Amino acid sequence: MRKQYHVHLTPDQRAAASAMLARGTATALTARHARILLEADTAVRRRVRSDVQVAERCGVSPRTVARVRQRFARDGFAVAVQGCPHPGSPPKLSSTQEARLIALVCTAPPAGRARWSVRLLAERAVELEELPPLSRELVRTTLKKTASNRGASNAG
Repeated sequence: MRKQYHVHLTPDQRAAASAMLARGTATALTARHARILLEADTAVRRRVRSDVQVAERCGVSPRTVARVRQRFARDGFAVAVQGCPHPGSPPKLSSTQEARLIALVCTAPPAGRARWSVRLLAERAVELEELPPLSRELVRTTLKKTASNRGASNAG
């Protein structure tokens, strides 16, 4: 049997969890975790509910209840309700490298081409040794993010 962590919410934490549920604007995960913490709170009931009992009342698995209890005991109320922050990966190109890519887009396309293709841009950037090897997708997303145009004519 797993160790069961006891949840003792302070009045402020209990009010915050109740407010999250009452507003109805919290994400499903946040609302579910707030409901689990309120059901598992022993300070209100003066008796301990098992993970299975809390799980039945909240409509989740007992393992989910155990994880939320453990996260509350280890990391605190905010992390137990919201989850850990996910910072993501660092950008593949620095702002200077993005500027070089955009400057390349602004130059005339290669001979025999009406405009730059994403594939041509990725290949030319590597040939010029100004940028690290680029995937076509990285070039595409960078250009989309910066709203760069690959040489379409503006005649109208």
